[in-house]
Amino acid sequence: MKYKFFTLAAVIVFMVSCGTQKNTPVAAAQPAETVKAEALTPELAEGQSLYSNNCAKCHKLFEPKKFTQEEWHPILVKMQKKAKLDDVQMASITDYIHSQL
Repeated sequence: MKYKFFTLAAVIVFMVSCGTQKNTPVAAAQPAETVKAEALTPELAEGQSLYSNNCAKCHKLFEPKKFTQEEWHPILVKMQKKAKLDDVQMASITDYIHSQL
């Protein structure tokens, strides 16, 4: 009986911790993005949306200014494959990132 209880407790703790981690970066990034969205063109806003929605699924969002344009290029190429984004979506994200530098 104790074994079942501890197993169930461990599974619940694991599920709660995983769920909390994925939601935290998106929630933390929303206030700053909401302010910037007003000044963005529709094309850049689409890139921002793709960046926020696709990249935050797996890891925290990085501020575009954290890396230079040259440093972003290999990161974006690598992440395009992992996120299964097509070239049009990736161009939109790239344009958004470059506009924020």
